[in-house]
Amino acid sequence: MAVKDSFSRIFGLTDKTDNEEIRQIPVDEIVPNPYQPRTVFDDEKIDELCQTIRTHGLIQPIVVRLRNNRYELIAGERRWRATKKLGMERIPAIIKDFNDTQTASIALIENLQREGLTAIEEAIAYQKLIDLHNLTQESLAQRLGKGQSTIANKLRLLHLPQEIQDALLTRKVTERHARALIPLKNADLQRKVLQEILEREWNVKQTETRVKQLLEAAEQPKQEKEAKPKWKAFSRDARIAINTVRQSIDMVLQTGLAVETNEEDHEEYYQFTIRIPKRMEGK
Repeated sequence: MAVKDSFSRIFGLTDKTDNEEIRQIPVDEIVPNPYQPRTVFDDEKIDELCQTIRTHGLIQPIVVRLRNNRYELIAGERRWRATKKLGMERIPAIIKDFNDTQTASIALIENLQREGLTAIEEAIAYQKLIDLHNLTQESLAQRLGKGQSTIANKLRLLHLPQEIQDALLTRKVTERHARALIPLKNADLQRKVLQEILEREWNVKQTETRVKQLLEAAEQPKQEKEAKPKWKAFSRDARIAINTVRQSIDMVLQTGLAVETNEEDHEEYYQFTIRIPKRMEGK
């Protein structure tokens, strides 16, 4: 609780529950928090929590606010889900008078301090905190006590195609898999490699190798194009003249005369140097 409380103060919130009245409220009158960053709840973890509640009871109350004659969750959705699963009619709760920004911030901060969020859920939570409090990545990193690169790397995941974000959400791929796809930039290529990862069960190293191959293949045509003669610098008449000179040289060479030639491409002109011996060899 100490870490979460300090975070609440940093974000200008007051979430302390000391000396506040704990009330028993009906479980069925509670609705989920619309700002909840966690979208996937592990049934096995919920079952473990149910067992703990059966043995020790619900030690920590949930936090709610009154909204449209219902109790809207601010913190404690896993506890609420467990009590519903156990068939409990009431749950201990503290009722707060929070606005939307405070409610969203508390929900985001609470979940960021717990294990189990997927990388994409974490990224969404960071982006929402940035938007809610008008923060930069650097200032968010300072408030959360994290490196700016950590925040930046997570936020880059939000630029990936939705299919990849969904794969992260359902844990079909890891964060390192997803980050390996970022250099491709092209969304179709990123989806293509995602499909290969899933079908061939590639590890991160294999994924990085595949991405490198695709990047090199994309670079090759560019290098070949740059290596081609710069015919665009010549007019049509100049190209005809150059080809005519070359054909004439070929005709002379066919006579057996040992003609020496050299071609040079200058900025303003194209130069032929032709050296013709005065005497045929052996005469």
